[in-house]
Amino acid sequence: MTVRVTRLLRLPLAVRALALVVLLLSAAPLLAQDWTYRVRPGDTIWDLSARYLKPSIAWEQLQSHNGIADPYRLPPGSQLRFPVAWLQVQPAPARVLAVRGPVHSQTDGQPRREVAEGDLLRIGQELFTGDDASVTVVFADDSRLQLREQSRLRLDQLSRYGRTGMVDTRLRLEQGRASNRVTPANGPASRYIIDAPTATSSVRGTVFRVSAGRDGRGAATEVLEGRVQVGNRRGQRLVTHGQATRSPSRDARPADLEALLPAPVLTTDPQRLATLPAALAWQPVPDAVGYRVEVVRADQPEVLLFARDTDTTALTLPDLPPGDLRVLVRAVSAEQVEGLDAGQDFQVRDQPIAPLTVRPLHGQTINSPRPRFEWTRVSDAARTVLQIARDPQFLDPLLEQDTRATHLRPGQDLAPGDYVWRIASVDGNGHRGRYSQPLPLTITDLPIDPALQPPEAAKGQLTLRWQAGEAGQRYRVQLDRRGDFATPLLDRELEQPEVTLKRPWRGTLHVRVQYIDEDGYAGPFSPTQQIALPCRTCYGAGGGALLLWLLL
Repeated sequence: MTVRVTRLLRLPLAVRALALVVLLLSAAPLLAQDWTYRVRPGDTIWDLSARYLKPSIAWEQLQSHNGIADPYRLPPGSQLRFPVAWLQVQPAPARVLAVRGPVHSQTDGQPRREVAEGDLLRIGQELFTGDDASVTVVFADDSRLQLREQSRLRLDQLSRYGRTGMVDTRLRLEQGRASNRVTPANGPASRYIIDAPTATSSVRGTVFRVSAGRDGRGAATEVLEGRVQVGNRRGQRLVTHGQATRSPSRDARPADLEALLPAPVLTTDPQRLATLPAALAWQPVPDAVGYRVEVVRADQPEVLLFARDTDTTALTLPDLPPGDLRVLVRAVSAEQVEGLDAGQDFQVRDQPIAPLTVRPLHGQTINSPRPRFEWTRVSDAARTVLQIARDPQFLDPLLEQDTRATHLRPGQDLAPGDYVWRIASVDGNGHRGRYSQPLPLTITDLPIDPALQPPEAAKGQLTLRWQAGEAGQRYRVQLDRRGDFATPLLDRELEQPEVTLKRPWRGTLHVRVQYIDEDGYAGPFSPTQQIALPCRTCYGAGGGALLLWLLL
């Protein structure tokens, strides 16, 4: 157990004396314990003493403690016992493995400073996490702690017993929550202890969570693997896998053991998670008042990439860094005890890279229900996937098509409205990379206005010109006398946006133009426009005498 000196000083003298006796008695077994070393060929008692013992302990004491008659002969395979109290003890700084969001540290009255990955943390330092922030700390024996948002942790003891592999780690969780993955103890002096305001959790190798308590609720310890000894001056509880105990007050023994809420059942197709953002859903858990959703690295589950609390059974996972990831979902009880995790591994890839988009342009309005999408070629991509959706997170794509070319036209008409689109590359093994940034697009059912120019009449000919389309487009122009275009007087495809009539007609002509893409896709005809031709002989006099009416 751990005892705070500052708290002892506030107690009456008699109570302090009793606490000191308890402390000494609890420490006596540890001090009396031995660490055992198996002798190897070439070992000498002098070398082993210099390697493991404090300078104040002579090798003769080790010889006497083990009853060695001849110090010059240490049989290989025999065992030497080293009293723990004689072993060397050195500081063992912790290391910051990962940081997410605003995290700061402070050392006894010094100004706070920002914490960065790779920083070394020493005895007496405190860690503070802000909103939507976390930090992962690695200790000397590779035990790991993940400090969650709005938490405060003090490093009370970070030491190792020389080269024995035994580590003494003692922490004080003043506020918030911490998840722990503790390396199994290597020797009798290895310790991993977290002191919360109302109870202390002691382990020798396990996976568990600790809450400091808030809003009138005491601390809680939740065990996912192994066993944890939880106690205070009023009593102890041994908590095992799948159990929790709450400690409402330091003046009361930790509460009876309770089963953790079961893991939720995920209902989202795992393949859907490979494309972020993605909607995650699960079945409700009885007695749960909320849920905790986390995304961690699959190979280092203590490294937290995303975390949210929700009272619903669905959540949108945002875009996350590439890698092998794992989503965790757990139920939360009314007492704020978190249950067992439901986990799902998934992979976010960043290779092959997404192509560069060519068209449509950002925010372009297109007068076609099947616009042509184009992009650049990626050398290591075998195919390209196009997605079109109404929402920018693509939680419910309207269309997904792939092609080996660098262009694609939707296989279905898009109704007029606003859309977003994006593309991703797929390599020869079928692995899809990250999608490009979504681009907005508007589809309109208004036909293209060809901006028909005033006709030109000269030398008995009539020339019509209109607005040029995009590069590679061709044009189909129709002229009709009645306007229904059932039997047009002229129906011609052209490479250039103009047509010349060698034999114009008198009266009113109806004109419409259709734009044809280079892949043969023909858009809708433009609105019909009318040309009034007052007399046939006017064409010989030149275009200046021609009276024209262009009516939409």
